Amino acid sequence: MSTVDTVREGAVVSLAYTLRLQSGEVVDFSEADEPLEYLHGADNIIPGLERELIGLHIGDKKDVKVEATDGYGEYDATDVEVVPRKTLPKDMELKLGTALMIQDEDGNISEAFVREISPTSVTLDFNHPLAGQQLFFSVEVIGVREATEEEIAHGHPHGVFEEDEFDEFEEDDEFYDEFDDDDEDLEDEEDFEDEEEDDSPDTV
Repeated sequence: MSTVDTVREGAVVSLAYTLRLQSGEVVDFSEADEPLEYLHGADNIIPGLERELIGLHIGDKKDVKVEATDGYGEYDATDVEVVPRKTLPKDMELKLGTALMIQDEDGNISEAFVREISPTSVTLDFNHPLAGQQLFFSVEVIGVREATEEEIAHGHPHGVFEEDEFDEFEEDDEFYDEFDDDDEDLEDEEDFEDEEEDDSPDTV
């Protein structure tokens, strides 16, 4: 495995970064001793940031402003659904910001976030938590190496990109709690879908 020092397509890049919103609030970060690794050119990170990293060298630092269209898209107010509380599993603990995995009748999985809770209904928001936001990154290139053929074939670095840690900013931020994707949760999803077909409009 060869070592390169320039960010380009086909390189595995290690980044230290801080992500802030326009208000200055820090919503995510990765320090130099535990950097983010991604495969450049494989859509592992948002396009507005990836584009600005091209040509940087190990040790380079840069501040990058990413508009919503090049980040997580504009906020779509129509991508919000109010569902009857009774369609959700009775033992499901809900709180604002909770992430739920919703499966439609075709088997497609979508992620939604609890935005409002009332005694009779729950408002689910299918927008990404950072949709519509300008994003302000302060990044430092910690390392760059040539990706292996296997990594290129699989579309991500091995051993570090098991979860979409940079695409979602989910692990540490305050936008929502992660939803454990285990067998019990999948059963809850199926229950939700079955009941929803009977009791609410089929819009998920």
